[in-house]
Order: sequence, then C-alpha cells, then structure tokens
Amino acid sequence: MILYLGSSSLIKLYMDEVFSDVVREWVEQAEIIATCRVAFTEVISAIDTRFRNNDIARKDYELVTKRFSEDWVNFATVDFDEFETGRLIRKYGLRRLDAINLSAAKLIKNNRDDISLYFSSASIELCRAAGAEGLRVLTFKHDECT
Repeated sequence: MILYLGSSSLIKLYMDEVFSDVVREWVEQAEIIATCRVAFTEVISAIDTRFRNNDIARKDYELVTKRFSEDWVNFATVDFDEFETGRLIRKYGLRRLDAINLSAAKLIKNNRDDISLYFSSASIELCRAAGAEGLRVLTFKHDECT
C-alpha cells in the first residue's frame, strides 16, 4: 500500500498533534510513504512557526528539523501538474497547496492504476475533493469525508 500524506498529515509524524498516533499507525502499515515535493517546505515552515511561537524549545526544534530532513530521502516525493492543480482549485475551491497535494496524489494513481493508494490530509475539504476525484481517503474520526 502507498500512503500519500498531505503536509497537514505529514507534520503529525514529527509534532505531537491531535491524531498524530493515527497517522503513525497508518505509516507503520504502509509499504511506501508518498508526498509532494512542496511538503518539505511546508513541514519545515510549520515546525519553524511552532518554534517562533515558543511552542517548542530550541533543542526540540533542532532535533525535529534534523530528523525530518534525514527522513525526507525515505519518502517517495512527486511533483504536481499545474493545470490539474488549477482545475482542482476551480472545481472545489481548494487552497493552492491543498490542490497541489491532490494533484500530486492523482499523478501517482494515474500512472499506476493497479496500485493501492490511500490519501490522508487533516483538511476536511481536501479529503472530500480527494474522494470525489476517486482516491481512497483515510480519515480521522472527526472527519466527515469518506
């Protein structure tokens, strides 16, 4: 199984958040963890914001960013299709990075229809759009998307 993690799910591997334990369980079951190449910047930015807001100490900030940077080579990173991203924004009203993540996940699925791909995001709107686009979506218990 390939597990595609949007940035909002990927950060849960490195920061303790609501449903971090769920994402970690999904990762343990997956054969491949995939994400879009822009997720590196997004996750580093999220960690940096936590540090600047004094939510984490400098020592933890350094450890988490180092661990994430080292782990990055283990993820299957994919690009995105800018035209598809634009279509997804127009069709679903997605934020630009949500549309980029959905476009990237669809590239994986479109290139290999025989694979088992699951999509994860903390964004309910993105989960709904992913489901409407034919992706299997792993949801958190509070999500309404299927």
